[in-house]
Amino acid sequence: MIISQNTLKWVMRLYPPLFFQRIWVQKFEDDFKSCTVKLSKSFLNKNYNGSIFGGTIYAATDPFYALLFDQLMQRRGFKVRVWLKSASIQYLKPGRSNLYFTIRVTDEMINEAEQALKTIGKFVKAYPMEIIDKNGVLCATVMNEVYIRNLHQGETPTVAY
Repeated sequence: MIISQNTLKWVMRLYPPLFFQRIWVQKFEDDFKSCTVKLSKSFLNKNYNGSIFGGTIYAATDPFYALLFDQLMQRRGFKVRVWLKSASIQYLKPGRSNLYFTIRVTDEMINEAEQALKTIGKFVKAYPMEIIDKNGVLCATVMNEVYIRNLHQGETPTVAY
């Protein structure tokens, strides 16, 4: 389903798994080529040593590459199924303040996915993310492997968000 950037921002802000962990979508930009997210430190996501729980950081990174690619490919006329196939995280420093990340999907990334969807019907690739604190200190790095399948062969698309 194609939706507006503002609608998706509010859907994700109010989505209970993100809302209760204080994961807040700040904005989707550039026709879904970019997304900025804030993880607010609170008693709901603080661990015993006073930093943001690692699971919250990991959960925050889960949906966004898939959401961006889903909207981008649909706007190019594809019927697709997009999901996060795998992820890995490296915690570098404790998140003792609010954390932030921005991801961007470049034209090169879109063209690579589109070409694979047209030729082999699926696209799988891992992309990096960097989680920083309010001072710009790198606290975690994440690799998210996105899976995109072209549904032109008859599978019915369903909305997962």
